[in-house]
Amino acid sequence: MIRVESLTKHYGNVTAVEDVSFKIDRGEIVGFLGPNGAGKTTTMRILTCFMPASSGHATVAGYDVFKQSLDVRRHIGYLPENVPLYTEMTVTAYLKYIAKIKGVPRAQRGSRIDQVLESCGLPHMRRRIIGHLSKGYRQRVGLAQALVHDPDVLIMDEPTSGLDPRQRIEIRELIRELGEEHTVILSTHILPEASMTCERILVIHQGKMVGDLRLEDGQVTSMEIANRVEQNLNTLHLEVDQPSDEFRLRLDQIPHLLEVHEMGRSADGTHVFEVDYQQGHDIRAEVANTAVTSGVGLLELRRISQSLEEIFLQLTSGDSPGVLEEGLRE
Repeated sequence: MIRVESLTKHYGNVTAVEDVSFKIDRGEIVGFLGPNGAGKTTTMRILTCFMPASSGHATVAGYDVFKQSLDVRRHIGYLPENVPLYTEMTVTAYLKYIAKIKGVPRAQRGSRIDQVLESCGLPHMRRRIIGHLSKGYRQRVGLAQALVHDPDVLIMDEPTSGLDPRQRIEIRELIRELGEEHTVILSTHILPEASMTCERILVIHQGKMVGDLRLEDGQVTSMEIANRVEQNLNTLHLEVDQPSDEFRLRLDQIPHLLEVHEMGRSADGTHVFEVDYQQGHDIRAEVANTAVTSGVGLLELRRISQSLEEIFLQLTSGDSPGVLEEGLRE
């Protein structure tokens, strides 16, 4: 749905984005993370045809953002950080105006407006003047205008910026619902928001793409570092008493188990293992059963998880992929 290849943008002697490449498939909810000034907004503006790149190639919904910008704009909904609203208009009047601008056929405008008002939780606000709404509801109106023409791709820049905790929760839930029917890419620097909303995270640092992370239940499960290192983050911490050769052999035979690392002994003398397994396969029951039926004492079994915050800080600290990979094993 979105394809970016070697995208670069210069502002005079300053390089805002350098050789950025990634792809996003239909139906994904992807977070675009990076420190302030990392190049997030610049990339968003290029994808939405707001500005041209200095070099590289990008397509959205199959259309080239440089050569077919009008077609791209018909297939995207864009929510900028500062939502462009006409505060003297009512919600319905504003959405009718936007629907007309975006080419929604006259006969379909009423039904489309009703649908986006319902999707964005705004039916009871349809006759309210936008300038009288709270910031949370203005953000919802901004989402409604991005959706009124039923785009394939929804692009949002800092969608929860400036909202209170309750409003952030509401917008986050709304984004997850929208992801069921649209491809969503959102730019943010609020890590908890990204981990609770997205299933995939792209990390940009100093204008360069430094990580492509996959999440499950808010925890990073695997990642690609700078297009070079595939890192599996599905690991179990296992402690047993007096492991036998039979136990080690049977452990290696568990389906979807990738590798067993013997970590030596803990301070109290128990034997410690780390067990890597394939993403999407929970093997804890098989590991526990193997320990019990092999006659070894199972003392501890738990997942080893890396939070998004921990990995984000390592990716944006200047460490090389090799240093990061060693840090993850620790």
